[in-house]
Amino acid sequence: MKEFKQYINGQFVNSTSSNVTEVLNPCTEEVLSVIPDGSVEDANLAIDVAYHAQKEWRSFAAIERANYLNKMATIIRENRVFLAETLAAEQAKLFGLAQVEIDVTADYFDYNAGWARRIEGEIIQSDRRKEHMFLHKAPIGVAVGILPWNFPFFVMARKVAPSLVTGNTCVIKPSCVAPNTVMEFAKLIEGIGLPAGVLNFVCGGGASVGNALTKNSKTGIVSLTGSVFAGQKIMEATAPNITKVSLELGGKAPAIVCADADLDLAVNAIVSSKVIFSGQVCNCAERVYVEDSVYDQFLEKVTKKLNSIKVEDAFSGNNPDMSAMVSKAQIDKVEEMVNFAKTEGAEVVLGGNRSSQFDKGYFYQPTLLTNVKQNMQIIQEEVFGPVLPLMKFSTLDEAIALANDCEYGLTSSIFSENFNKVMHASQELEFGETYINREHFEAIQGFHAGWKKSGLGGADGKHGMEEYLQTKVVYAQYR
Repeated sequence: MKEFKQYINGQFVNSTSSNVTEVLNPCTEEVLSVIPDGSVEDANLAIDVAYHAQKEWRSFAAIERANYLNKMATIIRENRVFLAETLAAEQAKLFGLAQVEIDVTADYFDYNAGWARRIEGEIIQSDRRKEHMFLHKAPIGVAVGILPWNFPFFVMARKVAPSLVTGNTCVIKPSCVAPNTVMEFAKLIEGIGLPAGVLNFVCGGGASVGNALTKNSKTGIVSLTGSVFAGQKIMEATAPNITKVSLELGGKAPAIVCADADLDLAVNAIVSSKVIFSGQVCNCAERVYVEDSVYDQFLEKVTKKLNSIKVEDAFSGNNPDMSAMVSKAQIDKVEEMVNFAKTEGAEVVLGGNRSSQFDKGYFYQPTLLTNVKQNMQIIQEEVFGPVLPLMKFSTLDEAIALANDCEYGLTSSIFSENFNKVMHASQELEFGETYINREHFEAIQGFHAGWKKSGLGGADGKHGMEEYLQTKVVYAQYR
């Protein structure tokens, strides 16, 4: 069993708190590691060292800062199998998906390093003679990144890479559920020569460490990937200091399947988006609206597809399609939501229970629900599990209205071979992302941002990098 310490000011140090949190393997429930259940003092120390380190770090040429990101990418690639095994063990993530996460994380560091020579300001025309107006882009200061448990390693890069390349220093709070891979990364970067205090990792709970990091007056920006509730708490904590926030919160992604869609493509894409990491993905398909004339045909196909999903231990060696959920709390939530849907009248076509073939672990069956109504909890609230509710629609405008009837606005999709339909839907769907005839999954050069209660700001691409910059305009009058 491994024991991790806090990583502050370039060193691994003991927490001022003696409390620890156990990290479990979700398939076996065995203890993999213990992490510090950190203190307010740990959090404030990390902010202090990052604040002081930022004064020098921002003076580095952007390309110098980028070189450290390239070194991080190299370190990740050199240890890609070890990191993927660590990630798979702490999350019950299939090894193939874990390997993809590790590899894309390395790519993400290199991608953001490439922005170093492309951070640009502007020259604005003045109303006065002999005056130039220069708009500069400047770092914000100390960036706090609060990580989720579902893609902890990649989301770590989402917060570290753009903040560092733009001249900010960074304090990362890993998830208490899945911190191991992130903390192993902290060990790996010890040897790359990164100046002390530029990047820090502090473990602990949201109510203690998370709250202290976000309400500290020296914090310049807080970036959270988490629940709506967590986002609301972040906004409360940052409000007194008017600290900038960038929030990716929950999702309730609709998938619209039109009668003229390639139904096999739609089924494969939707099921892939639902069972990936046991449905524990913010942008995965959470509800499906199917045109009534092809509903029965779609139902038959999606039932067959979901019934073929193989659920096993992530390390079974039998190439499963899905494994355990990440924690007891998560499987309890999914079970409770499905049971409540049954009481509201939903019919279980497939699944609907915990998997009985396992003595230990948090395994839930791929589940298909019909006879659901728009006002049901299972349609309105994020499940974050392998549960797929289906509804019928008659017209595309009706489907769009049903899709938009939700507090969330992260991702959406439509399946149709009609160009006019997909373009109309892409304009009318109130979501930060719309996928057309494909699975729900974003690209690192895009912009992953939610509307409504799905968040503020966003990540990835040029616009994600610019989240970590602020502007200064210089008025230069000359004679």
